Amino acid sequence: MPQQSPLDVPEGDPFGPHNLPYGVFSTAGESRRRIGVRIGGHVLDAGAAAAALGSPYAGLLGQPSLNPLLAAGRTAWRDVRRALTAWVTDPGHRPAVEPHLLSLDAVELHLPYEVADYVDFYASEHHATNVGKIFRPDGDALTPNWKHLPIGYHGRSGTIVVSGTDVVRPSGQRKAPSDPAPVFGPSVKLDIEAEVGFVVGAPSELGRPVALGEFEDHVFGLFLLNDWSARDVQAWEYVPLGPFLGKSFATSVSAWVTPLEALDAARVAPPARDFPLLPYLDDAGSDRPGGFDLHLTVSINGQEVSRPPFASMYWTAAQQLAHMTVNGASLRTGDVYGSGTVSGPDVDQRGSLLELTWNGRDAIELADGKRTFLEDGDTVTLTAWAPGPDGTRVGLGEVTGRITASR
Repeated sequence: MPQQSPLDVPEGDPFGPHNLPYGVFSTAGESRRRIGVRIGGHVLDAGAAAAALGSPYAGLLGQPSLNPLLAAGRTAWRDVRRALTAWVTDPGHRPAVEPHLLSLDAVELHLPYEVADYVDFYASEHHATNVGKIFRPDGDALTPNWKHLPIGYHGRSGTIVVSGTDVVRPSGQRKAPSDPAPVFGPSVKLDIEAEVGFVVGAPSELGRPVALGEFEDHVFGLFLLNDWSARDVQAWEYVPLGPFLGKSFATSVSAWVTPLEALDAARVAPPARDFPLLPYLDDAGSDRPGGFDLHLTVSINGQEVSRPPFASMYWTAAQQLAHMTVNGASLRTGDVYGSGTVSGPDVDQRGSLLELTWNGRDAIELADGKRTFLEDGDTVTLTAWAPGPDGTRVGLGEVTGRITASR
């Protein structure tokens, strides 16, 4: 009986040929970094396959980073994806393609792009409402501007790390309301934020805003993102300029980027908006739904604690991009922006421990004990899937990180 090909992905595999996310890998025998495309439980060395097939895309795919492909623009993204789909589905290509498939457990995955700038948003009404109720119990849960613009902050691009990288517990100043003076030391309220990230491919010109309808011309794909947060450091420092050291110590991202084209079946309309939007943010007349029906799962030490629904996000990625550039700020290849914490209306859909434990009031039960915030040794894993074509599921690459003691 002939041996089954790695390209014969089992039916129902969320990483079948309908998905084909991009990453960057190396092997133990050769440290050179290469672009890989995930198919089932294997990674296709995309550059080597392109060269073997005499493809005109061998130059773009034979790089140590996704940045050249990102910069090539939407037409190239579409054409390369079509070529890759043919390579892994057409039996005639198997003799050239199969020698360049490696098992996932035989490769090391790296940050797949060189990060330019990093912006993080605050786009879930459920999350923002919960946070407002926690910190302003006698006031309005949402700030007056929240439903008029996507609130965000600029983060630290140099501390974005790939899934699997340990996260060192940060130290900083903190001051509880009852403390007479601030103290310095390791954070005692280390938290997660389950998010979705977006990576920019084609840049834009300084001084020219990017319109809502240009989202897919500039954004290459999406991935899972964990915006680690030291809540005690953040609470003391963020007035009046916003998050700084409480966020900048680490942001974990998946090793796999799912191209937007793989998520056509997951497009959904965002929640109904009860405030009129200014024209540059108004997507009411769009024929292309701006939301994505992504189903996230948050696990701590292998135990599921939450299932945040991305479809409930109030602000879309297209609106965030439009707002980010409306003042004329330019985009660069490799810009990353995060959605903000994904939370749903139910308790088991909250995307942060701040909400799940109501700022430490209500501990959650894990097999190895109770938690209010993260302890040293805890491992947090985010996974997700989205509806795909013909009833399939599109898997998003997981993002995981383990907390180690402060230094």
